[in-house]
Amino acid sequence: MRFLTLGILTLFSVGLLWVLDTHNPFGSPVPAMGRLLNPVTGFWANAEPQGDFSNQKLLLSGLNKPVDLVFDERQVPHIFATNTEDVFFAQGYITAYNRLWQMDMSTRKVSGRLAEVVGERALSSDLLQRRKGIVKAAEAMLKAWEKSPEDSKALHAYVAGVNAYISALKPAQYPLEYKLMGFKPEPWSALRSVLFIKAMAEDLCARNEDLAATNTRTILGEEAFRDLFPEYNPKQSPIIPSEVKWNFAPVQPLPKVEMAESILSGLFPDQNIPQPFEGIGSNNWAVGPQKTLNGNPILCNDPHLGLTLPSIWFEIQMQCPDFNAYGVSLPGLPGIAIGFNENIAWGETNVGQDVLDWYAIKWADKDKQSYHFDGGTRQLETREEIIQVKGRKDPVKIQVKYTHWGPLVFGDSTNSPYYSLAMHWLPSENPGKRDHYELASFIRLMKAKNYADYDAALTGYDAPAQNFVFAARDGDIALKVNGKFPIKRKEQGRFIQDGSLSNNAWQGYIPREQIPQVHNPSRGFVASANQHSTDETYPYYYNGGFDDYRGRFINRSLEAMDSITVKDLMALQNNPHSLQAEEALPLLLKLLPRDQLKDREKAVLKKLEKWGGNYQYQKTEPAIFQAWFDSTYVMSFDEIIRWRDSVEVLSVESWRFLDLLDKTPNHAIFDWQKTKKAETAADLVLSAFQKVCKDLNKTPARTWGSLNNASVNHLARIPAFSRTNLPISGHAQAPNAIRNGHGPSWRMVVELGKDGVKAWGVYPGGSSGNPGSPFYDHMVDQWAKGEYNELFFMRNAQDKRKAQKSVWSFNPK
Repeated sequence: MRFLTLGILTLFSVGLLWVLDTHNPFGSPVPAMGRLLNPVTGFWANAEPQGDFSNQKLLLSGLNKPVDLVFDERQVPHIFATNTEDVFFAQGYITAYNRLWQMDMSTRKVSGRLAEVVGERALSSDLLQRRKGIVKAAEAMLKAWEKSPEDSKALHAYVAGVNAYISALKPAQYPLEYKLMGFKPEPWSALRSVLFIKAMAEDLCARNEDLAATNTRTILGEEAFRDLFPEYNPKQSPIIPSEVKWNFAPVQPLPKVEMAESILSGLFPDQNIPQPFEGIGSNNWAVGPQKTLNGNPILCNDPHLGLTLPSIWFEIQMQCPDFNAYGVSLPGLPGIAIGFNENIAWGETNVGQDVLDWYAIKWADKDKQSYHFDGGTRQLETREEIIQVKGRKDPVKIQVKYTHWGPLVFGDSTNSPYYSLAMHWLPSENPGKRDHYELASFIRLMKAKNYADYDAALTGYDAPAQNFVFAARDGDIALKVNGKFPIKRKEQGRFIQDGSLSNNAWQGYIPREQIPQVHNPSRGFVASANQHSTDETYPYYYNGGFDDYRGRFINRSLEAMDSITVKDLMALQNNPHSLQAEEALPLLLKLLPRDQLKDREKAVLKKLEKWGGNYQYQKTEPAIFQAWFDSTYVMSFDEIIRWRDSVEVLSVESWRFLDLLDKTPNHAIFDWQKTKKAETAADLVLSAFQKVCKDLNKTPARTWGSLNNASVNHLARIPAFSRTNLPISGHAQAPNAIRNGHGPSWRMVVELGKDGVKAWGVYPGGSSGNPGSPFYDHMVDQWAKGEYNELFFMRNAQDKRKAQKSVWSFNPK
């Protein structure tokens, strides 16, 4: 009887698994559940026991010589190889071991291949990516990289390492997300690594305001537009200090060409192209030995990006005869992006200059296959894109149309039957011939010993443009606004341009020796926080999105500091003070008619008067102030904001808003359109404050942390794999620029002493991308508290100054 019962249960279990595997009871977003729940190959196989650091010996095809991987107590891999190709092979292997699904999905998204694995709901995203021409641009970049021995060798060794890991995977070992989504890994390729560069470019240099600026100028008229949207904040503290003089003759652009009036008539509808996160950026600085307590230069970097689990960064040390470097890499790319070696340290922040312009194309035939250009016509080129869609028998095929400017991302969808818009984006241009490219720039930084090496390494780097900060043990510090920058006439690219005229093209590129840079300035430090690259004396025009507060606050702080220590700079990275609030609160208090306040409102006011502008997560004052500031802003610019539901429009920058409050409180812009009365700034400040107090009467004041919702979300937004509502202080305009799911993604501090290099770092995540691993999110709480890990910069594989938890030995098969 016992065996009969066992047999019946076995048959029932097998039958249940078959039903779940072939008939998904939850619909298409969830995979067939049988495979997920299978006790042998399902999610149970992804659990990792705490402290499992067993040594391993692996035989791998593709290696030339043995390689050792030493894991420290945080499971950071330290690679020791006897040649450069093997060190990149090992990097590819161990990155895939920890982050394969992340690598897969990030490159699927940018290349328009999500629908293959998630079905119809990703099709619109895939169509957009194909129409942008991302894959075509990546193919051109790969061809260029293949011609550079330095880029090509590192890239192909890395790809071989990734594929050595993938080829050995069994279904039970697939990362958990593959099981949840019901697909399996495919071989990695060099093209997918290049696509990762394009994904970073989309995040960092694809933001543009051509449509919004053109529409806003049409709505407001020329005079009001110029008044509300000046391009430069007179209070700006630029990246390159004013002591730097521009001792060169700039290349002069062609004169301005007026756009046809027929193009300007009417409004351009929303193109529905998601913009990168507004204000995405970072902080970095280097302090010279004359300003530090120990007489050593110190370099700091904290890139502000989308905070995800797995983290966008992968911490690693790589040693071979050519270099010994430590830092963080990007999963999918060989090398170290931000880090240090025995002699130098380097890091990046985003430049933010606009390198994406829209051109109005005037059709020359009714079928829209040719367009007017310089008095003649040009033919469109087409490229067929094939999109596989999970659940569909046949793929989706589209013809992407290309002008000489770039692709017609949305074909013919403008307000005029005679015009379409073409996108010209710098990272989509064919790379010119040069000795090395972006990948080798980082490899050369890993090898660099001094300023000359740093300077030479950056000559191969084009996009996305970055502010590369530098410090060396010999005491040198420097910062270069590095990349490929178009030469533009004033305001070129700020508005939609006439695509029928060739002299609306960029006028070449700023020579490398003329891009903004500074080396050992007299003030004793260099710094960037995504503000303007230069002051207005720089002879080349550029536009874009720039910070107005963090850069000023950091420069002010560093200027005032002396005998600086590592702890001082850690505190600056974690500082929650908002210069915006520091400047805005006195203006609001000055304009507020106190004689019209009730007792309850006076109590709230008294609380704010004592607040210093620090956005501490447990405090209510920041939340009250932010509600007051935001409400006043919305009422002030209601005549612009009301258009947002129908077309793209600009937002008045907050520095200009404060300037208006301060200097012209009777400006017509403060007239609230909902009333017959002609309001002033004081009227709006009072109304906004009373509204905030009224809301407080209904609902008790919330803390800043509960409103800001600092979160580190799983890439697929799976709540169980995410960390939300973290107790962390900060604000978008503070050095610790925490806002929802964005913020400092890697905090690093490096002191370059004459007796050696010491470094500290932390990021909100862990080495492993497996939610079942103890090293998946183990640094999140530490990061939220502003704490750091001292980084174990190993001298060699036998270095036992700190604990070695395990060693993996790779040997050629």
